[in-house]
Amino acid sequence: MEHKDTRSGFGAGLTELGRTNNNVVALCADLTGSLKMDEFKKENPSRFLQIGIAEANMMSIAAGLTIGGKIPFTGTFANFSTGRVYDQIRQSIAYSNKNVKICASHAGLTLGEDGATHQILEDIGLMKMLPNMVVINTCDYNQTKAATIAISNHVGPVYLRFGRPKVPNFTDNNQIFKIGEAINMKEGTDVSIFATGHLVWESLVAAEELTKFGISAEVINIHTIKPLDTKTILDSIRKTKCAVTAEEHMLNGGLGDSIAQYLSTTLPTPIEMIGVNDTFGESGTPRDLMIKYGLSSDNIIESARKVISRK
Repeated sequence: MEHKDTRSGFGAGLTELGRTNNNVVALCADLTGSLKMDEFKKENPSRFLQIGIAEANMMSIAAGLTIGGKIPFTGTFANFSTGRVYDQIRQSIAYSNKNVKICASHAGLTLGEDGATHQILEDIGLMKMLPNMVVINTCDYNQTKAATIAISNHVGPVYLRFGRPKVPNFTDNNQIFKIGEAINMKEGTDVSIFATGHLVWESLVAAEELTKFGISAEVINIHTIKPLDTKTILDSIRKTKCAVTAEEHMLNGGLGDSIAQYLSTTLPTPIEMIGVNDTFGESGTPRDLMIKYGLSSDNIIESARKVISRK
């Protein structure tokens, strides 16, 4: 299977938008190569703004560009796309419902060797708490490309989160991305695994391994954290009666939180959550960090067997 980085999916989607939508403009905070925005810049020099290491200014400029009918896509690392500029996003983008697409690479532990200062693990929580904000976390190259194109048609602020490492590229090359519509990747009857981002592939690997224990796992790709596809979640839980959530994010404020909150008021359900548990990351290879912090397929298998025993 081909391995490709999700940030390149963003670059490919942005390049396609540059050729098809004259209102799309791109802004970058001195990380054009890292965000794979070079091709857009080359083809559309008048629609590309290099802001430099001034992320707060970038968000304010993006908000202003929407007033003239432009569709700005901002690009920098997830840490700088959220934590560093939260005030500007809250006040200038979310509050006034501006049509800005905040595109964030190098999210989570798999940023790797740059370490804890760059490995933001709370960005989904920060963004999903903002009214008007759509939050998307894609799983592979193809889905990231499709999502990049799709969010240009959504009117309002969007946070699009993707990553640095090369990962399996396993979703349809010609998919049409639909905001807020989860994707059932594998039907199952014993446990529902709700996964997002890089953990979707790990969940599929876990589901295959679980068959050796006689366990039928359903794997659902929750690419949109907000708005959450509660219908798909509920339909699956009514069948399996238990859930595992899996994400490359802090347990506090992430996908697991959203699903647990929904089910607690709708259909109380045994849940086990895979995520980083109230700690910062550290420097290391992406794979080693995923294993150390409990984000591997082995951890999903263990949690699935545990939650089934709680039914």
